[in-house]
Amino acid sequence: MSDEKEQNNKIVLVSTDKEFLATTRTAFSVSDAIKLITIEKAVTELHGDIQEAEAGAVIIDLDDADLERLEALQRVTRRLTERVPVIVVTKGCDAAMVRIIVQLHVADFLVKPVTTADLVRSCIRALKGVEKNDTGEAYISAFMPAAGGVGNTTLALQSAFLLHRSATRAASTCVVDLNFQNGSCAEYLDLEPRFDITEVEHQVERLDRQLLDALLSKHSSGLAVLAAPNMPTEMRSFDTDVVVRVLDLVSAYFDNVVIDLPRTWFPWTETVLRGSNHVYLTAELTVPCLRHAQRLINAIETDVGKEVKPRVIINRYSPKGQDGGIKSSDVENLLGERFAGGISNNYKLVREAVDRGVPLHEIDPNANVIRDLKRIILPEEMQLEVGRKRGLFGLGKGLIQKAG
Repeated sequence: MSDEKEQNNKIVLVSTDKEFLATTRTAFSVSDAIKLITIEKAVTELHGDIQEAEAGAVIIDLDDADLERLEALQRVTRRLTERVPVIVVTKGCDAAMVRIIVQLHVADFLVKPVTTADLVRSCIRALKGVEKNDTGEAYISAFMPAAGGVGNTTLALQSAFLLHRSATRAASTCVVDLNFQNGSCAEYLDLEPRFDITEVEHQVERLDRQLLDALLSKHSSGLAVLAAPNMPTEMRSFDTDVVVRVLDLVSAYFDNVVIDLPRTWFPWTETVLRGSNHVYLTAELTVPCLRHAQRLINAIETDVGKEVKPRVIINRYSPKGQDGGIKSSDVENLLGERFAGGISNNYKLVREAVDRGVPLHEIDPNANVIRDLKRIILPEEMQLEVGRKRGLFGLGKGLIQKAG
């Protein structure tokens, strides 16, 4: 039994990329639970090397994936069978290559530059196999603006990054931009939107994992984004079945799904809200916007049902309130338990991130905006961080007292 356990925790890395080999060795060197074995060969040069290593999972670095390497990958996956999951890493990707790799039923597909955290998470999920998600269901968070220009997309995207990079709930994450007319999720991250919903709206049965991978835009962090090209002159309402099928498919292959909803209420909006674990209404500290938020809460509870409990996030929030205007106590009295929390006003940071097409944490990982949002999205992680800081402070205080 112990030999079997040891075998299942072996990971074989096949690569000729010296830098990738070095960073991967470093990533796994701190863990006694996983043993990394490296094979410094191209996938085309393999002849039973992986089978001899008796791996629990395999990472194959295709580098530049051409036809010869893809054919070699196919031979490897056939030899291994489904009992050994394969993670594929490439330098770049296109729709045709993605389709071929997906058809091989690989466990995961990563594009360089691959972050250490994403690679480790992918390997752990591969080793766990079907146990990666005990419930088999995605954790869905929906963000809906109470008014225009309140920063709903910014908060949805940064929430997705928090979930994707979380130490306590780290898992695969996908952002779904349901604003088909003028969504901005892809643009905020400088990605090309690849989801042409007109291709599938009359053939919903075409939507499968293979097509989904071709329609996803991938951020360098590993975060996936499903976004359609903007149609500013077309006000279109797609059939509810199409939207539901899309969300069902995304939920089947990702652990976290973050939905950026449009302000306009469509026939499918109610279904999306019902299917979400958390519904956040984004508002700002103005009387009209807070009134809109309150009306939206009442509409959701009346038309959708009281089982959906929307919570309001106040963006650009000042705890002290505004001179001569709304105070934080007014917000708490008005919204009560529906007040999820406030996000500090950091216009300079947000503007720079949007203009550069990067997430907020790439500019300032300790920004107040990120900290405030984390309290709402990952409260358990914030509590752990506060506890660690208190523990360090107490330890430092004790040392000072001893020294004195």
